[in-house]
Amino acid sequence: MTINILSKDGNVAGTMELPDEIFGIEPNSAVMHQAVKMHLANRRQGTSKTKDRWEVRGGGRKPWKQKGRGTARAGSIRSGVWVGGGNIHGPNPRDYTQQMPKKMRQLARRSALALKAKQNELVIVDDLSFGEVKTKPFAAMLGALNASGKKTLVLLKEANDNTLRSGRNVARCDIMEARNASTYDLLNNQVLVLDRGSVEILVEQLKKED
Repeated sequence: MTINILSKDGNVAGTMELPDEIFGIEPNSAVMHQAVKMHLANRRQGTSKTKDRWEVRGGGRKPWKQKGRGTARAGSIRSGVWVGGGNIHGPNPRDYTQQMPKKMRQLARRSALALKAKQNELVIVDDLSFGEVKTKPFAAMLGALNASGKKTLVLLKEANDNTLRSGRNVARCDIMEARNASTYDLLNNQVLVLDRGSVEILVEQLKKED
């Protein structure tokens, strides 16, 4: 498929041929869903913890005799039904890590890029470098690309300090290297902005192996 390459002022600066095996496939929603679930699960720390009744201090003595008081039987003040007692079936530290085969992860990323291209939410810019650290030119570029005020992900071929620092204060805009973009990152935006070099990185990463 052929797509226009824009300059930072929004004008067409040329065209680029994108490989159909990546940007032109039918998006696989099931694999994308699984990849997003894996990404979100792997972000969880799994450190939630409450004390069970055997971990709460005290309660070694039976609070009152078994019979004769007309009240319910009780064996410990640290029972889960008592105030200050242990937590019944509370959370404990656990590992939420999920995994997917490499080919499925690649298919999910290809599907995400194809979906963005299909929905006209993919923008390729000829050059995303800036000569100095200033937020105003970066915000003006987003406005020219019709991305101002929208949730935007900007992918770079490699880390560029001027670009990163120019865009870090722009609301609803994230900037990262293309090689680090997950399926979740590619989908969690309204506009996906790539420079020419980042397209080459993605194509190299996601091309089908013989």
